[in-house]
Amino acid sequence: MNYKNFINNEWLDADSGKTFEVINPFTEKVIAEVPASGKSDINKAVEAAQSAFKIWGTMTAGSRREYLQALAQTSLDHADSLAKTISTEMGKPLKDAMTELEDLSEYLQYYSELARDQVGRIVSPVEKKSMSLVRYEPYGVVGCIIPWNYPLSLMGWKLAPALAAGNTIIMKPSEITSLSLLHWAEIISDIMPPGVLNIVTGYGAEAGEEIVKHSSIPIITFTGSVKTGKRIARLAADNLKKVSLELGGKDPVIICDDADISVAAKGTSWGGFVNSGQVCTSIERVYVYNSVADKFTEALVEEAKKVKLGDPMDENTDVGPMASKAQLKNTIEKVALAKKEGARLLTGGKRPLEPARGYFFTPTIFDRVKPDMEIVTEESFSPVIPIQKIDSLDEAVRMANSTKYGLGCTIFTKDIERALTAADKIKSGTVCINNPLMENIAAPFGGMKQSGIGREHGVEALEEFREAKHIYIDYDHTKKSWWF
Repeated sequence: MNYKNFINNEWLDADSGKTFEVINPFTEKVIAEVPASGKSDINKAVEAAQSAFKIWGTMTAGSRREYLQALAQTSLDHADSLAKTISTEMGKPLKDAMTELEDLSEYLQYYSELARDQVGRIVSPVEKKSMSLVRYEPYGVVGCIIPWNYPLSLMGWKLAPALAAGNTIIMKPSEITSLSLLHWAEIISDIMPPGVLNIVTGYGAEAGEEIVKHSSIPIITFTGSVKTGKRIARLAADNLKKVSLELGGKDPVIICDDADISVAAKGTSWGGFVNSGQVCTSIERVYVYNSVADKFTEALVEEAKKVKLGDPMDENTDVGPMASKAQLKNTIEKVALAKKEGARLLTGGKRPLEPARGYFFTPTIFDRVKPDMEIVTEESFSPVIPIQKIDSLDEAVRMANSTKYGLGCTIFTKDIERALTAADKIKSGTVCINNPLMENIAAPFGGMKQSGIGREHGVEALEEFREAKHIYIDYDHTKKSWWF
Protein backbone atom coordinates (compact mmCIF):
# COMPACT_ATOMS: atom_id res chain seq x y z
CA MET A 1 0.00 0.00 0.00
CA ASN A 2 1.29 3.45 -0.90
CA TYR A 3 0.72 6.51 1.28
CA LYS A 4 1.13 10.20 0.49
CA ASN A 5 2.12 13.40 2.30
CA PHE A 6 -0.63 15.44 3.92
CA ILE A 7 -0.12 19.08 2.87
CA ASN A 8 -2.79 21.80 2.88
CA ASN A 9 -5.43 19.09 3.46
CA GLU A 10 -4.38 17.39 0.23
CA TRP A 11 -2.62 14.06 -0.35
CA LEU A 12 0.55 14.49 -2.39
CA ASP A 13 3.39 12.29 -3.59
CA ALA A 14 6.93 13.48 -3.09
CA ASP A 15 7.99 15.67 -6.00
CA SER A 16 10.85 13.28 -6.67
CA GLY A 17 8.50 10.30 -6.80
CA LYS A 18 10.78 8.51 -4.35
CA THR A 19 9.43 6.30 -1.58
CA PHE A 20 10.74 4.08 1.18
CA GLU A 21 9.41 0.92 2.80
CA VAL A 22 7.74 0.51 6.17
CA ILE A 23 8.37 -2.89 7.77
CA ASN A 24 6.31 -4.79 10.32
CA PRO A 25 8.86 -5.78 13.02
CA PHE A 26 6.80 -8.83 14.04
CA THR A 27 6.45 -10.37 10.58
CA GLU A 28 9.61 -8.71 9.15
CA LYS A 29 7.61 -7.97 5.99
CA VAL A 30 7.05 -4.76 4.05
CA ILE A 31 3.57 -3.37 4.77
CA ALA A 32 3.61 -0.03 2.95
CA GLU A 33 5.58 2.62 1.11
CA VAL A 34 5.61 6.32 2.01
CA PRO A 35 7.10 9.40 0.31
CA ALA A 36 10.80 10.10 0.66
CA SER A 37 10.31 13.85 0.72
CA GLY A 38 12.87 16.54 -0.02
CA LYS A 39 13.32 20.30 -0.16
CA SER A 40 10.52 21.09 -2.60
CA ASP A 41 8.01 19.11 -0.54
CA ILE A 42 9.02 20.95 2.61
CA ASN A 43 8.64 24.25 0.76
CA LYS A 44 5.07 23.33 -0.19
CA ALA A 45 4.25 22.50 3.42
CA VAL A 46 5.79 25.77 4.65
CA GLU A 47 3.81 27.82 2.15
CA ALA A 48 0.60 26.11 3.23
CA ALA A 49 1.37 26.58 6.93
CA GLN A 50 2.28 30.25 6.46
CA SER A 51 -0.94 30.95 4.60
CA ALA A 52 -3.02 29.16 7.24
CA PHE A 53 -1.26 31.05 10.04
CA LYS A 54 -2.75 34.33 8.82
CA ILE A 55 -6.12 33.11 10.06
CA TRP A 56 -5.29 30.45 12.66
CA GLY A 57 -2.79 32.69 14.47
CA THR A 58 -5.33 35.51 14.85
CA MET A 59 -8.15 33.35 16.20
CA THR A 60 -9.06 33.58 19.86
CA ALA A 61 -7.93 30.70 22.01
CA GLY A 62 -11.61 29.96 22.57
CA SER A 63 -12.16 29.51 18.85
CA ARG A 64 -9.16 27.21 18.51
CA ARG A 65 -10.47 25.23 21.46
CA GLU A 66 -13.36 23.90 19.38
CA TYR A 67 -10.98 22.45 16.81
CA LEU A 68 -8.74 20.80 19.40
CA GLN A 69 -11.74 19.30 21.17
CA ALA A 70 -12.89 17.82 17.86
CA LEU A 71 -9.42 16.35 17.25
CA ALA A 72 -9.49 14.82 20.74
CA GLN A 73 -12.87 13.17 20.31
CA THR A 74 -12.21 11.92 16.80
CA SER A 75 -8.92 10.37 17.91
CA LEU A 76 -10.77 8.47 20.64
CA ASP A 77 -13.53 7.42 18.27
CA HIS A 78 -10.94 5.74 16.04
CA ALA A 79 -8.64 4.52 18.80
CA ASP A 80 -8.98 0.83 17.86
CA SER A 81 -7.82 1.21 14.28
CA LEU A 82 -5.10 3.73 15.14
CA ALA A 83 -3.73 1.48 17.89
CA LYS A 84 -3.55 -1.42 15.44
CA THR A 85 -1.51 0.73 13.07
CA ILE A 86 0.94 1.58 15.86
CA SER A 87 1.28 -2.08 16.83
CA THR A 88 1.69 -3.19 13.23
CA GLU A 89 4.46 -0.80 12.29
CA MET A 90 6.51 -0.63 15.52
CA GLY A 91 5.66 -3.80 17.45
CA LYS A 92 4.13 -2.26 20.56
CA PRO A 93 1.52 -4.46 22.28
CA LEU A 94 -1.99 -3.37 21.36
CA LYS A 95 -2.96 -2.61 24.96
CA ASP A 96 -0.02 -0.18 25.23
CA ALA A 97 -0.80 1.35 21.85
CA MET A 98 -4.34 2.08 23.05
CA THR A 99 -2.95 4.24 25.85
CA GLU A 100 -1.32 6.45 23.21
CA LEU A 101 -4.73 7.41 21.87
CA GLU A 102 -6.03 8.09 25.37
CA ASP A 103 -2.98 10.26 26.03
CA LEU A 104 -3.33 12.11 22.73
CA SER A 105 -6.94 12.95 23.49
CA GLU A 106 -6.04 14.12 26.99
CA TYR A 107 -3.27 16.41 25.70
CA LEU A 108 -5.58 18.03 23.13
CA GLN A 109 -8.32 18.58 25.70
CA TYR A 110 -5.93 19.92 28.34
CA TYR A 111 -4.25 22.49 26.12
CA SER A 112 -7.49 23.55 24.50
CA GLU A 113 -8.63 24.71 27.94
CA LEU A 114 -5.27 25.92 29.27
CA ALA A 115 -4.66 28.24 26.32
CA ARG A 116 -7.96 30.04 26.99
CA ASP A 117 -6.81 31.06 30.47
CA GLN A 118 -3.15 31.71 29.75
CA VAL A 119 -3.41 34.61 27.32
CA GLY A 120 -1.38 37.26 29.15
CA ARG A 121 -1.08 39.25 32.36
CA ILE A 122 -0.98 42.75 33.84
CA VAL A 123 2.21 43.75 35.67
CA SER A 124 2.82 46.51 38.18
CA PRO A 125 3.03 50.00 36.58
CA VAL A 126 6.23 52.03 36.69
CA GLU A 127 4.42 55.37 36.70
CA LYS A 128 1.06 56.66 37.83
CA LYS A 129 -1.59 56.53 35.13
CA SER A 130 0.26 53.82 33.23
CA MET A 131 -0.25 50.17 32.60
CA SER A 132 1.95 47.30 31.37
CA LEU A 133 0.35 44.39 29.58
CA VAL A 134 2.13 41.17 28.70
CA ARG A 135 0.60 39.41 25.75
CA TYR A 136 1.61 36.00 24.42
CA GLU A 137 1.80 35.47 20.70
CA PRO A 138 2.49 32.40 18.54
CA TYR A 139 5.75 32.08 16.63
CA GLY A 140 4.19 31.09 13.32
CA VAL A 141 5.15 27.80 11.69
CA VAL A 142 6.46 25.11 14.04
CA GLY A 143 8.64 22.27 12.77
CA CYS A 144 7.93 19.08 14.74
CA ILE A 145 10.17 16.05 14.38
CA ILE A 146 8.44 13.05 15.95
CA PRO A 147 10.15 9.90 17.34
CA TRP A 148 9.09 6.35 16.60
CA ASN A 149 8.72 4.85 20.07
CA TYR A 150 5.44 6.63 20.92
CA PRO A 151 4.41 8.06 17.57
CA LEU A 152 0.94 9.45 18.40
CA SER A 153 1.44 10.13 22.08
CA LEU A 154 4.63 12.15 21.54
CA MET A 155 3.06 13.81 18.52
CA GLY A 156 0.43 15.06 20.96
CA TRP A 157 3.09 16.43 23.31
CA LYS A 158 4.11 18.84 20.57
CA LEU A 159 0.96 19.24 18.50
CA ALA A 160 -1.45 20.12 21.29
CA PRO A 161 0.37 23.06 22.93
CA ALA A 162 1.69 24.36 19.60
CA LEU A 163 -1.78 24.47 18.01
CA ALA A 164 -3.40 25.81 21.18
CA ALA A 165 -0.85 28.64 21.23
CA GLY A 166 -1.89 29.64 17.70
CA ASN A 167 0.92 28.15 15.62
CA THR A 168 0.57 26.10 12.46
CA ILE A 169 2.42 22.81 12.16
CA ILE A 170 4.72 20.81 9.91
CA MET A 171 5.40 17.35 11.28
CA LYS A 172 7.93 14.82 10.10
CA PRO A 173 7.41 11.39 11.63
CA SER A 174 10.15 8.85 12.04
CA GLU A 175 10.80 6.65 9.02
CA ILE A 176 9.90 3.68 11.24
CA THR A 177 6.41 4.90 12.20
CA SER A 178 5.19 7.14 9.39
CA LEU A 179 1.93 5.22 8.99
CA SER A 180 0.61 6.11 12.45
CA LEU A 181 0.66 9.85 11.73
CA LEU A 182 -0.64 9.47 8.17
CA HIS A 183 -3.48 7.20 9.31
CA TRP A 184 -4.37 9.78 11.97
CA ALA A 185 -4.32 12.51 9.32
CA GLU A 186 -6.78 10.50 7.22
CA ILE A 187 -9.16 10.38 10.15
CA ILE A 188 -9.00 14.07 11.08
CA SER A 189 -8.46 15.51 7.59
CA ASP A 190 -11.83 17.24 7.42
CA ILE A 191 -11.60 18.85 10.88
CA MET A 192 -8.77 21.35 10.59
CA PRO A 193 -8.61 24.32 8.21
CA PRO A 194 -6.26 23.69 5.25
CA GLY A 195 -2.59 24.20 6.01
CA VAL A 196 -2.85 24.32 9.79
CA LEU A 197 -1.55 20.78 10.14
CA ASN A 198 0.83 19.23 7.61
CA ILE A 199 2.63 15.87 7.64
CA VAL A 200 5.65 15.22 5.46
CA THR A 201 7.46 11.88 5.56
CA GLY A 202 11.09 11.25 4.74
CA TYR A 203 14.56 10.60 6.04
CA GLY A 204 16.07 12.76 8.74
CA ALA A 205 19.09 13.77 6.67
CA GLU A 206 16.80 14.96 3.88
CA ALA A 207 13.31 16.03 4.95
CA GLY A 208 14.25 16.54 8.60
CA GLU A 209 17.20 18.79 7.92
CA GLU A 210 15.25 20.81 5.37
CA ILE A 211 12.68 21.57 8.07
CA VAL A 212 15.39 22.57 10.54
CA LYS A 213 17.18 24.80 8.03
CA HIS A 214 14.12 26.49 6.53
CA SER A 215 14.27 30.24 7.12
CA SER A 216 10.47 30.51 7.50
CA ILE A 217 10.25 28.03 10.37
CA PRO A 218 11.22 29.97 13.53
CA ILE A 219 11.00 27.12 16.03
CA ILE A 220 11.89 23.43 16.03
CA THR A 221 10.71 20.83 18.53
CA PHE A 222 12.42 17.45 18.47
CA THR A 223 12.47 14.23 20.45
CA GLY A 224 15.30 11.80 19.81
CA SER A 225 18.97 11.09 20.38
CA VAL A 226 21.58 13.45 21.82
CA LYS A 227 23.62 13.14 18.63
CA THR A 228 20.74 14.25 16.41
CA GLY A 229 19.69 16.93 18.88
CA LYS A 230 23.15 18.50 18.72
CA ARG A 231 23.00 18.40 14.93
CA ILE A 232 19.64 20.17 14.98
CA ALA A 233 20.90 22.82 17.39
CA ARG A 234 23.87 23.57 15.14
CA LEU A 235 21.72 23.88 12.03
CA ALA A 236 19.09 25.97 13.80
CA ALA A 237 21.74 28.39 15.05
CA ASP A 238 22.32 29.73 11.54
CA ASN A 239 18.86 31.32 11.65
CA LEU A 240 18.75 31.85 15.43
CA LYS A 241 15.80 29.48 15.67
CA LYS A 242 14.37 28.50 18.98
CA VAL A 243 14.80 24.79 19.68
CA SER A 244 13.05 22.54 22.14
CA LEU A 245 14.94 19.26 22.49
CA GLU A 246 13.85 16.21 24.47
CA LEU A 247 16.86 13.94 24.13
CA GLY A 248 18.25 10.71 25.48
CA GLY A 249 18.42 9.36 28.98
CA LYS A 250 20.24 6.83 31.07
CA ASP A 251 17.80 6.78 33.91
CA PRO A 252 18.88 5.25 37.21
CA VAL A 253 16.79 3.58 39.89
CA ILE A 254 17.97 3.61 43.51
CA ILE A 255 16.84 0.67 45.65
CA CYS A 256 17.22 1.63 49.29
CA ASP A 257 17.63 -0.87 52.13
CA ASP A 258 14.14 -0.17 53.46
CA ALA A 259 12.35 -0.67 50.14
CA ASP A 260 9.73 -3.36 49.63
CA ILE A 261 11.93 -5.65 47.54
CA SER A 262 9.07 -7.40 45.76
CA VAL A 263 7.45 -4.11 44.74
CA ALA A 264 10.81 -2.59 43.75
CA ALA A 265 11.66 -5.61 41.59
CA LYS A 266 8.29 -5.56 39.83
CA GLY A 267 8.49 -1.79 39.26
CA THR A 268 12.07 -1.99 37.98
CA SER A 269 11.21 -4.84 35.62
CA TRP A 270 8.31 -2.91 34.14
CA GLY A 271 10.30 0.34 34.00
CA GLY A 272 13.19 -1.34 32.22
CA PHE A 273 11.42 -3.71 29.85
CA VAL A 274 8.13 -2.05 28.84
CA ASN A 275 8.10 -1.29 25.11
CA SER A 276 11.26 -3.44 24.85
CA GLY A 277 13.18 -0.79 26.77
CA GLN A 278 12.53 1.71 23.98
CA VAL A 279 11.45 4.56 26.24
CA CYS A 280 13.51 7.69 26.84
CA THR A 281 12.87 7.30 30.58
CA SER A 282 13.48 3.53 30.69
CA ILE A 283 15.32 2.29 33.74
CA GLU A 284 18.82 1.68 32.38
CA ARG A 285 20.85 1.61 35.60
CA VAL A 286 20.18 0.01 38.99
CA TYR A 287 21.94 1.13 42.19
CA VAL A 288 20.98 -1.13 45.07
CA TYR A 289 22.09 -1.03 48.70
CA ASN A 290 24.60 -3.80 49.45
CA SER A 291 22.54 -5.21 52.30
CA VAL A 292 19.60 -6.05 50.01
CA ALA A 293 21.45 -6.46 46.72
CA ASP A 294 21.33 -10.27 46.52
CA LYS A 295 17.66 -10.41 47.46
CA PHE A 296 16.71 -7.68 45.01
CA THR A 297 18.79 -9.12 42.17
CA GLU A 298 17.21 -12.55 42.58
CA ALA A 299 13.73 -11.00 42.59
CA LEU A 300 14.45 -8.85 39.52
CA VAL A 301 15.77 -11.83 37.56
CA GLU A 302 12.59 -13.77 38.36
CA GLU A 303 10.44 -10.86 37.21
CA ALA A 304 12.41 -10.59 33.98
CA LYS A 305 11.82 -14.28 33.26
CA LYS A 306 8.05 -13.76 33.65
CA VAL A 307 7.86 -11.13 30.90
CA LYS A 308 5.84 -12.61 28.02
CA LEU A 309 7.16 -11.86 24.54
CA GLY A 310 4.81 -12.34 21.64
CA ASP A 311 2.44 -11.08 18.98
CA PRO A 312 1.65 -7.39 19.63
CA MET A 313 -1.99 -8.08 18.78
CA ASP A 314 -2.27 -10.73 21.53
CA GLU A 315 -3.79 -9.24 24.70
CA ASN A 316 -1.58 -11.53 26.80
CA THR A 317 1.66 -10.13 25.34
CA ASP A 318 3.72 -7.97 27.68
CA VAL A 319 6.47 -6.99 25.25
CA GLY A 320 6.53 -7.07 21.48
CA PRO A 321 9.51 -7.04 19.11
CA MET A 322 11.97 -4.19 18.92
CA ALA A 323 10.89 -1.56 16.45
CA SER A 324 13.42 -2.25 13.73
CA LYS A 325 16.23 -4.50 12.60
CA ALA A 326 18.64 -1.67 13.38
CA GLN A 327 17.39 -1.51 16.98
CA LEU A 328 17.85 -5.25 17.36
CA LYS A 329 21.35 -5.11 15.91
CA ASN A 330 22.27 -2.26 18.26
CA THR A 331 21.07 -4.29 21.26
CA ILE A 332 22.98 -7.41 20.24
CA GLU A 333 26.16 -5.35 19.88
CA LYS A 334 25.75 -3.63 23.26
CA VAL A 335 25.18 -6.93 25.04
CA ALA A 336 28.23 -8.48 23.36
CA LEU A 337 30.36 -5.50 24.42
CA ALA A 338 29.14 -5.75 28.03
CA LYS A 339 30.17 -9.41 28.13
CA LYS A 340 33.54 -8.58 26.60
CA GLU A 341 34.13 -5.84 29.19
CA GLY A 342 33.50 -8.32 32.02
CA ALA A 343 29.88 -7.88 33.04
CA ARG A 344 28.12 -11.04 34.24
CA LEU A 345 24.96 -12.00 32.36
CA LEU A 346 22.24 -13.16 34.78
CA THR A 347 19.37 -13.67 32.35
CA GLY A 348 18.41 -12.97 28.74
CA GLY A 349 21.09 -11.60 26.45
CA LYS A 350 19.83 -13.26 23.28
CA ARG A 351 17.03 -13.57 20.77
CA PRO A 352 14.33 -15.96 22.01
CA LEU A 353 13.54 -19.32 20.46
CA GLU A 354 9.88 -18.31 20.52
CA PRO A 355 8.56 -16.32 18.77
CA ALA A 356 10.74 -17.67 15.98
CA ARG A 357 10.31 -14.56 13.84
CA GLY A 358 10.36 -10.85 14.56
CA TYR A 359 12.95 -8.50 16.04
CA PHE A 360 12.64 -9.87 19.57
CA PHE A 361 15.24 -9.70 22.30
CA THR A 362 14.88 -11.24 25.74
CA PRO A 363 14.81 -9.05 28.88
CA THR A 364 18.42 -8.88 29.97
CA ILE A 365 20.12 -8.27 33.34
CA PHE A 366 23.81 -7.86 34.12
CA ASP A 367 25.70 -7.51 37.39
CA ARG A 368 29.40 -7.17 38.19
CA VAL A 369 29.46 -4.06 36.03
CA LYS A 370 31.89 -1.19 36.37
CA PRO A 371 30.96 2.51 36.25
CA ASP A 372 32.98 3.16 33.09
CA MET A 373 31.38 0.38 31.01
CA GLU A 374 29.40 1.56 28.00
CA ILE A 375 26.38 -0.32 29.32
CA VAL A 376 26.42 2.12 32.26
CA THR A 377 27.44 5.37 30.56
CA GLU A 378 25.56 5.38 27.22
CA GLU A 379 21.86 5.10 26.44
CA SER A 380 20.99 1.61 25.20
CA PHE A 381 17.28 2.03 24.36
CA SER A 382 17.06 -1.70 24.82
CA PRO A 383 15.62 -4.22 27.32
CA VAL A 384 18.93 -4.33 29.20
CA ILE A 385 19.47 -3.49 32.88
CA PRO A 386 22.90 -3.37 34.62
CA ILE A 387 23.01 -3.68 38.44
CA GLN A 388 25.59 -2.04 40.71
CA LYS A 389 25.87 -2.16 44.49
CA ILE A 390 26.14 0.93 46.68
CA ASP A 391 26.63 1.52 50.41
CA SER A 392 24.99 4.87 51.05
CA LEU A 393 22.59 7.46 49.71
CA ASP A 394 25.47 9.83 49.00
CA GLU A 395 27.11 7.17 46.84
CA ALA A 396 23.82 6.49 45.07
CA VAL A 397 23.36 10.18 44.28
CA ARG A 398 26.95 10.48 43.07
CA MET A 399 26.52 7.48 40.77
CA ALA A 400 23.14 8.69 39.53
CA ASN A 401 24.76 12.01 38.54
CA SER A 402 27.79 10.36 36.94
CA THR A 403 26.58 10.38 33.32
CA LYS A 404 25.99 13.18 30.82
CA TYR A 405 22.24 12.50 30.99
CA GLY A 406 19.64 13.94 33.33
CA LEU A 407 16.18 12.99 32.13
CA GLY A 408 14.60 10.85 34.85
CA CYS A 409 15.34 8.97 38.05
CA THR A 410 13.43 6.63 40.36
CA ILE A 411 13.91 5.95 44.07
CA PHE A 412 12.36 3.07 45.99
CA THR A 413 12.19 3.77 49.73
CA LYS A 414 9.66 4.08 52.56
CA ASP A 415 11.59 7.03 54.04
CA ILE A 416 10.18 10.21 52.49
CA GLU A 417 12.96 12.35 53.98
CA ARG A 418 15.58 10.14 52.34
CA ALA A 419 13.67 10.22 49.05
CA LEU A 420 13.32 14.00 48.95
CA THR A 421 16.93 14.51 50.03
CA ALA A 422 18.05 12.43 47.05
CA ALA A 423 15.57 14.22 44.76
CA ASP A 424 17.07 17.57 45.75
CA LYS A 425 20.57 16.44 44.84
CA ILE A 426 20.00 14.45 41.64
CA LYS A 427 20.30 16.47 38.41
CA SER A 428 17.27 15.14 36.62
CA GLY A 429 14.20 16.70 35.05
CA THR A 430 11.90 14.19 36.73
CA VAL A 431 12.33 12.22 39.96
CA CYS A 432 9.83 9.44 40.66
CA ILE A 433 9.45 7.98 44.14
CA ASN A 434 8.25 4.37 44.31
CA ASN A 435 6.67 4.43 40.84
CA PRO A 436 8.87 4.63 37.72
CA LEU A 437 8.15 6.39 34.41
CA MET A 438 5.33 8.46 35.87
CA GLU A 439 4.24 11.66 34.16
CA ASN A 440 1.62 14.29 34.85
CA ILE A 441 0.39 16.33 31.92
CA ALA A 442 0.09 19.36 34.19
CA ALA A 443 3.71 19.05 35.39
CA PRO A 444 6.77 19.88 33.24
CA PHE A 445 8.73 17.11 31.54
CA GLY A 446 12.23 17.48 30.13
CA GLY A 447 15.90 16.90 30.72
CA MET A 448 18.87 18.48 32.39
CA LYS A 449 22.48 18.34 31.16
CA GLN A 450 22.59 16.67 27.73
CA SER A 451 19.10 15.22 28.05
CA GLY A 452 17.56 18.29 26.53
CA ILE A 453 16.54 21.91 26.33
CA GLY A 454 13.05 23.15 27.18
CA ARG A 455 10.02 21.48 28.73
CA GLU A 456 6.96 19.60 27.57
CA HIS A 457 3.69 19.24 29.52
CA GLY A 458 2.13 21.82 31.80
CA VAL A 459 2.08 25.56 31.34
CA GLU A 460 5.77 25.27 30.51
CA ALA A 461 4.98 23.51 27.22
CA LEU A 462 2.59 26.25 26.20
CA GLU A 463 5.31 28.83 26.89
CA GLU A 464 7.68 26.97 24.55
CA PHE A 465 5.43 27.86 21.62
CA ARG A 466 4.70 31.52 22.44
CA GLU A 467 6.60 34.78 22.52
CA ALA A 468 5.96 37.41 25.17
CA LYS A 469 5.19 40.96 24.08
CA HIS A 470 5.17 43.94 26.45
CA ILE A 471 2.58 46.65 25.72
CA TYR A 472 3.08 49.87 27.72
CA ILE A 473 0.11 52.26 28.03
CA ASP A 474 0.33 55.82 29.35
CA TYR A 475 -3.03 57.49 29.88
CA ASP A 476 -1.76 60.70 31.52
CA HIS A 477 -1.34 62.54 28.20
CA THR A 478 1.21 65.03 29.56
CA LYS A 479 4.82 65.84 28.77
CA LYS A 480 7.21 63.84 30.97
CA SER A 481 9.88 65.54 33.06
CA TRP A 482 12.70 63.48 31.56
CA TRP A 483 11.83 64.28 27.95
CA PHE A 484 13.85 66.85 26.03
